[in-house]
Amino acid sequence: MTAAASAWQERLRALLGAESVLTDPQDCAPFLVDHLARCRGRALAVVQPNSVAQVAQLLALCEAERIGVVPHGGNTSYCGGAIPDESGAEVVLSLRRLNRIRGVDPDNYSLLAEAGCLLAQVQAAADAVERFFPLSIGSQGSCQIGGNLSTNAGGVNVLRYGMARDLVLGLEVVLPGGRVLDALSTLRKDNTGYDIKSLFLGAEGTLGVITAASLKLFPQIRVRATALAAIPEVRAAVSLLGELRAASGERVSSFELIPRIGIELTTRHIPGVSAPLGTAHEWYVLCELSSSRPAEPLDTLLEEALAAALSRGLVLDAALVRSERERSALWKLRESIPEAQRHEGASLKHDISLPVAALPDFVAQAASWVAAQVPEGRLVAYGHVGDGNLHFNISQLPSQERERFLARAPEVRRAIHDMVREFGGSFSAEHGVGQFKVEELERYASSVELELMHAVKRAFDPHGIMNPGKVLRKP
Repeated sequence: MTAAASAWQERLRALLGAESVLTDPQDCAPFLVDHLARCRGRALAVVQPNSVAQVAQLLALCEAERIGVVPHGGNTSYCGGAIPDESGAEVVLSLRRLNRIRGVDPDNYSLLAEAGCLLAQVQAAADAVERFFPLSIGSQGSCQIGGNLSTNAGGVNVLRYGMARDLVLGLEVVLPGGRVLDALSTLRKDNTGYDIKSLFLGAEGTLGVITAASLKLFPQIRVRATALAAIPEVRAAVSLLGELRAASGERVSSFELIPRIGIELTTRHIPGVSAPLGTAHEWYVLCELSSSRPAEPLDTLLEEALAAALSRGLVLDAALVRSERERSALWKLRESIPEAQRHEGASLKHDISLPVAALPDFVAQAASWVAAQVPEGRLVAYGHVGDGNLHFNISQLPSQERERFLARAPEVRRAIHDMVREFGGSFSAEHGVGQFKVEELERYASSVELELMHAVKRAFDPHGIMNPGKVLRKP
């Protein structure tokens, strides 16, 4: 370690307290590698402030000294958005100690949470006052709400409730230089100029650090109806979704596409997971209706809709759950697909979105390309059909060499993303840009979009200290 780095660490300890500054390599290690182990970095220190005032003091110091700051949440990013570069000249800012629920207002259907609160903690706080916070993703036991908002997370309930940005009423944000934007309003209507808070939602910590948020709550879910249905092709999923939405009066909260290979991988690698239908089929959908009215006969509604679809060949087989245990088993099957892929081997991952109506033709064309051009892998395409978001992944065949397979990532990514563009889609649906997709943003965004993004970055962060190299390339 250089004398300059050692002196900097002492300044951080003097500012925040020794207990808030990690410098030992073993203590820092979990903050310097992403959870997929695809990128590693180095840092001057990992700091863990315990108040908004300390975050402001840190950003004031780093702005003055031109030290990069990398906000770090639950480290569940798929794009390396919370990992510093390899220079060792950046500070990692962990929000884990800002983890209080500051207040819940059930009458206003709102909740105020600090950025370091786990998503599951926010859900539980809403549930405790008989309210519902709908953001739900597989990593909710470890991801933090600040990271969810900074990446504009999606999840399984987007169809009904929208993305993370749609669940925000107000924000508290610390800006470069230490100024605090206190905009923790709980108003539903507030037309007073530019909607500044929206700029931080999905910005991945490149404009400022979200330290707290006012969040929307909804009536508590009292009844659910859940089923797994086998379908002949992806087009049937789109048709079935339309029929369910029409029949249920928009009570469809989740509608997930699962391929046969997804079920094969989870039943092979995940303990306690089993195939719920006796006969294997190429495609399945996991659909769920929900309501805040406890007496609403959603089971009957879903059963009748699936029976009608079955009679026309739109559905080949179906299993409705009859207990919470069965429902949990189905969701474990769906949510375990990424883990099962990791057990199987390396994956080339693509988080894409398309117009829902374009999904069948895209999957057919892209699957054909993968079969012809990537024979060393198998397509595992699954995701949120209701909002057009597919996790279009290619898993390494066990017989193939891992590093050689991963070396194909750039050419495969280019081909897949170019096809996505042809169909009017996006190369990043819910995982963000981070450091891995900066080049993709430069390729697919218009010159006007990029010009405006750089202008916003300069306005908020003129010295480029906030999460350098994420979303936008370093100057």
